[in-house]
Amino acid sequence: MHPHSPAATGLTRRGVLVGTAAFAGAAATATAPAAEAAPGRPARATVFRNVRPYGAKRPTDLVAVDGLLTSGPAPHGAEVVDGGGRIALPTLVDAHIHPDKTAWGEPWVSRNPAGSIAEYAEEDVKLYHALRTPLKERAERLMGHAVTRGTRAMRAHADVAPAFDLAGVEGVGSARRNLRHALDVEIVAFPQHGVIRTPGTRELLEEAARTGAVDRVGGIDPIGFDEALDEQLDVVFGIADRHGVGVDIHLHERAATGLESLRAIIARTRALSLQGKVTVSHVFCVPGLPGRELGQLAAELADAGISLTTVAPSSDLVLPIDRLRAHGVEVGLGSDGVRDSWSPFGNADMLHRAHLLAWVGDARLDEELEAAFRASADGGARLLGLPETDLKPGSPADFLLVRGECLPQILVDLPQRDLVVRAGHVVARDGELTGR
Repeated sequence: MHPHSPAATGLTRRGVLVGTAAFAGAAATATAPAAEAAPGRPARATVFRNVRPYGAKRPTDLVAVDGLLTSGPAPHGAEVVDGGGRIALPTLVDAHIHPDKTAWGEPWVSRNPAGSIAEYAEEDVKLYHALRTPLKERAERLMGHAVTRGTRAMRAHADVAPAFDLAGVEGVGSARRNLRHALDVEIVAFPQHGVIRTPGTRELLEEAARTGAVDRVGGIDPIGFDEALDEQLDVVFGIADRHGVGVDIHLHERAATGLESLRAIIARTRALSLQGKVTVSHVFCVPGLPGRELGQLAAELADAGISLTTVAPSSDLVLPIDRLRAHGVEVGLGSDGVRDSWSPFGNADMLHRAHLLAWVGDARLDEELEAAFRASADGGARLLGLPETDLKPGSPADFLLVRGECLPQILVDLPQRDLVVRAGHVVARDGELTGR
């Protein structure tokens, strides 16, 4: 989101985050489409004619057979879609979004002043009760909109607290089922109100994981918000270990406080052999670290198989993606909240979020702009365990078509997504879902 000044009566969402320091189908979300047709069933094939992968000067055809791109000729009877010379780009992955909180598509909501995470959490409850549209419909509306903008997968955080019970998990789960033809979704049971400070939350996290309704359990600022570093992490990692789910913890804490929490997360990941199943989101204690200290920490994270996510909130809080990747740390990019009680901003458009990543990073060169796009495409795919899309034979047939000159220009100008293709099928056209 564009930087903006705090309101006179309260802090913005960014201000609060900065100041914080002082169910079946889940397994299928990481599975590539089948490469071969089932016995006795004809191949599902589509030819996308006259397209320019990554802005190539000469148009070509992309042939999709049973969800994968192929170099061979299209089977007889394949559907043909004319790309009209548009540029083909891989679809994107939203590694951190809160669709349960959204007021997207609802009448305008006037936000109330708030100055802490606890106060914003109270506003979440008020908005939840004030909105007339059921949560599952709001979540599906937003997640469907994300598809029309070129998102192929997302990690969705759903608030879990006595104030909501498991309504957020159930609503996002309903949206996941209804959009499974177009979108892969991981669900995180997220304790926005705290794990320890809000009685009843740990039991809800346990239930969500035990019933298979979620893929991960979350945590939030173990020291700065919950004021119970060991107790919170013992609860969260214990649930993950018992039920075989992953972990994704919001960590807004900065400086020494954040590093203490982060190292405790690393220690538990190693102790429980959860390498590759733990993500830390935001991680505001990492930007600004001196080179040697950053390198040492990145090596520890990589060794523990811990990934990170950023939402590119500002130049001083965005993660140093290239330096982390150089040490083997996977980093995904996300939308965060979208028009919720915290902020009127957000649009669930990951091309726009890549644009913001480039903006806050002061990108000027074509390769810098392209790197921001790749963070939104490949970074999130690796984080969710999905195959990367490179528009070459064998790649998932997941791409979008836009009019433009080249990838850097598209990232800057953000043209309309004319077609969005999932597993070789057009799932959105001219900003609207096309159906199943």
